[in-house]
Amino acid sequence: MKRKKISEWSKLDNAAKIFPPNSKSSDTKVFRFACELYENIDKNVLQRALDITVDAYPLYKSVIKSGLFWYYFERSHFKAVVTEEHLPPCTTLYDKNNKTLLFRVMYYKKRISFEVYHALSDGAGALQFFKTLVFHYITIKHEHKFRDKVPVLDIESSKTQKMDDSFQRYYSGSGSNEKKKGKRAFKLRGSKIPEYRISVIEGVIPVDLLLAKVKEYNTSMTIFLAAILMCAINEEIPVRLKERPVVLSIPVNLRNYYYSHTARNFFGVINVDYNFSAGSGELPDVIEHLKQSFRENLTPEILGRRINMLSSLEHNFILRAIPLSIKDIALKIANSIVDRSYTSTLSNVGIVSMPEDIRQFISSFDIFVSTNKLQACACSFENKFRISFTSAFVSTEVQRRFFKTLTDMDVPVTIESNTVHEE
Repeated sequence: MKRKKISEWSKLDNAAKIFPPNSKSSDTKVFRFACELYENIDKNVLQRALDITVDAYPLYKSVIKSGLFWYYFERSHFKAVVTEEHLPPCTTLYDKNNKTLLFRVMYYKKRISFEVYHALSDGAGALQFFKTLVFHYITIKHEHKFRDKVPVLDIESSKTQKMDDSFQRYYSGSGSNEKKKGKRAFKLRGSKIPEYRISVIEGVIPVDLLLAKVKEYNTSMTIFLAAILMCAINEEIPVRLKERPVVLSIPVNLRNYYYSHTARNFFGVINVDYNFSAGSGELPDVIEHLKQSFRENLTPEILGRRINMLSSLEHNFILRAIPLSIKDIALKIANSIVDRSYTSTLSNVGIVSMPEDIRQFISSFDIFVSTNKLQACACSFENKFRISFTSAFVSTEVQRRFFKTLTDMDVPVTIESNTVHEE
């Protein structure tokens, strides 16, 4: 008897569901990792490395399709092809009318760039893929140097673990979904860059000097950066709006709190705020306020509530039965409400680790995202800390004040940027 061919498909995880109905030209929901090497990229070697890497991450062979009740991933026969970089940063990857792979790999001179659609993965999950790609590129390119000792990458998760929906795994069905009602956040406004382009301004900072300053303030790297960003934004607030707090949205890697090796989305978000009309507005005061906010939000109870809230849709029979077209409208409204609740986003991916024998070929890693407002992303490799600001606005005053605060502290900053406009 002829065996019926079964289509390979899987549901979007619960954090991913918000992205397809809310993706648009002004905010593509795409983010980019990049790796700068010490030598020019060999396209053919990079393609070989990509072929090996994609095979280890089955979900990356998928496209997104829409059913009657939900979006889902379906495995495709599309081949991921390396291209020389020619597109603006974070160009659209998901188009409901044109099915394509949800990531791209590009190169330019010494730089490998990897862009991914957020429904496919979060920063920590995508970094697994990217580290694997860079690892294979270097070990293939310099295979003669590794004949006696083959480096080992510290990613040992199986294909099944990489495909795991950790939101469903840790959904308990308990806990309150009650939300605190806060004041309306201050919103940055101003002229936007034409054609939905974004500016990218990166600061490259020595890790040791930055850490020394963080220790002076007795805090964490993320809180230190968040406080400086809040103070920089405060200078943009008109007097009549001073009562509105500056609210930062901070993504949280839930793998640091739950056992998971998934390469899919598994993140939470906490919102931290500071009201400059009520506090002194001095950096030490902002830092102390944020330390308390982080302590209150980064608890098992609060993080568990986030997982349950995201997963509840899957476990509510009535909500599950609502057609996708209506769900899309609801998710657009929900996204609009969330968008009004914060001023900007700061995402600190943290330290990017690579095998010791591989590091000698790598100069740095960095990350940035698409946005229709202002967003900062940071990561470090060896003694290079990179913080990247992406912005839809023509004005770069917030970024300038942020970096000036650091240089006024005698922390050296090297600025790199793309040129998309002239002020």
